[in-house]
Amino acid sequence: MTMERHMIRLDKKPQLFTFRVAGVILHNNHLLVQKGANNSYWSLPGGRAEIGENSEQTIIREMHEEINRTVKIERLLWTVENFYSVGDYKAHVLGFFYLLKVETPLPFHPNDIVHWVIDGPTEVLFRWIPATSAAFKAYDVRPAFLGRFMGNLPERVEHLIVDEDNHDH
Repeated sequence: MTMERHMIRLDKKPQLFTFRVAGVILHNNHLLVQKGANNSYWSLPGGRAEIGENSEQTIIREMHEEINRTVKIERLLWTVENFYSVGDYKAHVLGFFYLLKVETPLPFHPNDIVHWVIDGPTEVLFRWIPATSAAFKAYDVRPAFLGRFMGNLPERVEHLIVDEDNHDH
């Protein structure tokens, strides 16, 4: 018997809590990013953890579902408590960000969408951007504060607490 799957997301409008796990995938000095077709911003590929699933299982499952690739976890880069406003919500996201190795990377093209997938009701697009803080800003990659680490990833896990509403980028 398969247990029902539940994403970790508490919607108590105007408060929202999610547990998100994302991957840093680098290739040709570029970073893989994703966005919902209707979104104006990009993010690191990943998704919400499920109840009973650890963060490593989450990123492996999400990469299989979204980019149809098997990934190897190199190391955990950041744990992040992120607070920000989005629409009518005050969001609180607990995030785990892993450096990933992909045996067979997605096709590389510096200017085009290289992959897309339907995830529930959403079409999700993937592309490569230069792995620089300037590209993070130019493409509006979120969470924006991670842009400052591009080209200088931490050797050991770092824990960050970020309140984006009370902080300049």
